[in-house]
Amino acid sequence: MRASWEEWNSEDDESEDDDFDSWRFAAFLTLVEEQAAQARASERRERRAYLTRPDLLRNPRVRTPFQTVLTGQVDRAYISTMGLDVKTFRRILEGGFEQLWNSEAIPRPDVSSWGEPRPEKRSLNAAGGLGLVLYWLNSTMMDKSLAQIFALIPSTITRYRAFGLDLLLRTLRAMGEARITWPKGDQFKELSDLVVARHPLLQGAFGSVDGLNLPTATSSDERWQNAQYNGWLHGHFTSNVLVFSTRGELIHAAINAPGSWHDSKVSSGIYAQLEEYTPDDFFLAADTAFPHNRNSIKTKIRTPVKSGSRTTRDQLQFLDQLVSFRQSAEWGMRAIQGSFGRLRLPLDANDAPTRRTLLETVFRLHQIRVRLVGINQLRNVYEPIWTETTEQKQVWGSLREMFFPDILKADRVAKFHYVVVEED
Repeated sequence: MRASWEEWNSEDDESEDDDFDSWRFAAFLTLVEEQAAQARASERRERRAYLTRPDLLRNPRVRTPFQTVLTGQVDRAYISTMGLDVKTFRRILEGGFEQLWNSEAIPRPDVSSWGEPRPEKRSLNAAGGLGLVLYWLNSTMMDKSLAQIFALIPSTITRYRAFGLDLLLRTLRAMGEARITWPKGDQFKELSDLVVARHPLLQGAFGSVDGLNLPTATSSDERWQNAQYNGWLHGHFTSNVLVFSTRGELIHAAINAPGSWHDSKVSSGIYAQLEEYTPDDFFLAADTAFPHNRNSIKTKIRTPVKSGSRTTRDQLQFLDQLVSFRQSAEWGMRAIQGSFGRLRLPLDANDAPTRRTLLETVFRLHQIRVRLVGINQLRNVYEPIWTETTEQKQVWGSLREMFFPDILKADRVAKFHYVVVEED
C-alpha cells in the first residue's frame, strides 16, 4: 500500500513538472513571436512609403493647402487645381452634391450600410469631398500628395474618393448643363452656320467625330486582357468615340469599349443617331480612318480622300476646308485629355463599372467646363466670326493662305492627304 502511494505521488510530481515545462515553452514561443512582430514592424517603418496621422496636419478642416484654396475664392486657383471656377464649384456643390454627402453613409466593410450618416464626424465636409475628387481627376498626383494637401491618411482618401466620385456622377446626371444630347430641329442649322462663316464650302457641317483610346493596365483575366489589346497601337486600351459640336460641346459619347473593338462597332450608336435623327443635308467631319461605308450614312459622314485619289480643283478646295474643320475634333480631345490628367494614367482593367463611372464623370464635367466656365477652344475659334467687322473679315481672308498650312501641319492624319488635282 505504501509502495502504491509513493508511486502515485511520484507520477503526480512528474505530471506537474511536465505542465510547468509546457507553460515555460509556451511563454518562450510567445516572447519570440512578440519580438519577431516588433522586428517586422520596425522594418516596415523603415520602408514605409505612405504617410500616417502624425505626419500630417492635425485638422483636415482647418488651414490645409486645400482649405487655403477653398476659402481664398480665387477663380484662377480653383481652375488650376480643380478645373472649375468658384461659381461653377458652388453650382455643383449646391446642385445636389452637398445634400447627398450629408444624407448618405460612406461605405465601409466594418460598418453597416444601413447606418445613420454622421457628416459632422467626417474628416471633410461636402466641399472638401468635392474638392478631393476634382483634385484627383484633374491631376496625375499620387495619393501621398493628396494626403499632404487634404491632411488625410491613405485609407481615408480611398474611401472618400470612391464615395465622392459616385456622388459627383449622380449630381451631374441631374444637372442640365452636364447633359450630352444630340441636336434637334433648328439646332443643326445654327451649328452649321458657325462652320460656314469660316468655311463657306462646308454647307451642312455641324460637328466632328473621332476616336479616343485611353491607356489601360493589363488585366488578370486573360480573355479580357486580349479584348483590350489594340494591335494597331501595340498596347492595352479602352476605346471611346466622341462627337463634338461646333460649340465644343459633346453631343454623343460611346465610351468604355474594349481596345480591340473596331471603331465601326463602338460607333453603332452614332450611326443610329445619323440615320434616324439627322436631316439629310447635314453631316459630321471625320478622318480617313473612320468607317462610314453604310449606304444610309455615306453622305452624313464626310472624310478627306485617301492617298492617290484624284480630285478636281473644286473638290480640293472643299477637302482643304474639311481638313481644317476636322481639326476641331482634335481640339475637343485636347480639351479633355489636357484638363483631366487622370486619363493620362492607365485605367483599371479589372473594374469595368468604376472605369465607366470615371469616364462618364469626366465627359460630363467637360460639358460643365464648356458651358459654365467657358474653357473652350472651338467656341473661341468659331463663334467670334459673328462679331467680326468687315475689315477683320478681309484680314482673315488675306491671312488664310498663311495660316492654313499650319492647320494642316497640326492635323495628325494630314500626311496621308496626298491628292492629284484634275483640271476640268
